[in-house]
Amino acid sequence: MEYIQNIDMVVDVAKVFGFSILAFILGIVFTPLLTEFLFRTKLGKNIREETWDGKDTPIFNQFHSHKKGTPTMAGILFWIITAILTLAFNLTRAETFLPLTFLVAAGLLGAIDDIANIRGIGKIKGLGVKLKLGLQILIAGFGAYWFTFKLNWTSFHIPGGGIFGLPTDIEVGYWYIPIFMVLVIFIMNAVDITDGLDGLLAGSIVPPLGVLSALAFAQGNISLAIFMSTLIGALVAFLWFNIHPARFFMGGTGAFSLGAVLAVGAMLTNSLVILPIIGLLFFVEGGSSLIQVFSKKFLKRKMFLAAPIHHHFQAMGWPETKIVMRFWIISLVMSVIGLTIGLLGL
Repeated sequence: MEYIQNIDMVVDVAKVFGFSILAFILGIVFTPLLTEFLFRTKLGKNIREETWDGKDTPIFNQFHSHKKGTPTMAGILFWIITAILTLAFNLTRAETFLPLTFLVAAGLLGAIDDIANIRGIGKIKGLGVKLKLGLQILIAGFGAYWFTFKLNWTSFHIPGGGIFGLPTDIEVGYWYIPIFMVLVIFIMNAVDITDGLDGLLAGSIVPPLGVLSALAFAQGNISLAIFMSTLIGALVAFLWFNIHPARFFMGGTGAFSLGAVLAVGAMLTNSLVILPIIGLLFFVEGGSSLIQVFSKKFLKRKMFLAAPIHHHFQAMGWPETKIVMRFWIISLVMSVIGLTIGLLGL
């Protein structure tokens, strides 16, 4: 019996890594075709010249004006590959339906925003803040409904709580709905904000997604683990071409889809408590932008030279590649810490 269980585990591990490798190969194969299409159709990024509140962005333009016209929307590569492989081989109602729905819905929302950017629509060259937020609320609201009324989840797990005499689960009732929605919306936007330097987001989000895959596997949610590893494989193929100097950008279609999956994956693995650890980088990036907005509006001064914080370091004189690689290291270290806590708290 033990031998059979070991064989089953080996098969499951092979599936996790096999799908990741397959997604990586497909990404490498189809990238040249995608690149040709993006260049031929002139789907180049427009660099924003104003912030959402109508202010100029001189520091941002100083470092990024040369990137104008670089093909964008390349994030469609990894979320479509993940969606196709999941639909064909790994679709389950309990484990992959919701993350797949979030992946596609957020990816489509980001694609619409990218097209608006390419066409130069609006002052910020993209969807308006209110419209974008409204659509994100719809996506997050669907997820909150599914978790609360379909999966009957109204509590949050505290990893290792029993070890320290704390409750292992905190019941929040219907407060689960607004907490879920705020988390999803914040993470989607924080991840999108992080996508500001060549390779920064793609390289920084691989470790947290790896943690969620490992936790799902440890919990016996093999299909969810495979879903996360599939996305990682396709994302690494994208990163191969996105490192400095980037051949293309993922755009909102990639960033929104990654943020949505990170948030819903954390909820599905009951890892809300460790999300700020494994996703520390995104909380700092999103938080720095919120602090900057608050400070400029109410204190009439800037807290950072530029926001989000990776632009602050650029303004300090750090080379783009140094910022990216150091952020990768931070993400990796925090993900290892979060994974350790998550595994100990199972």
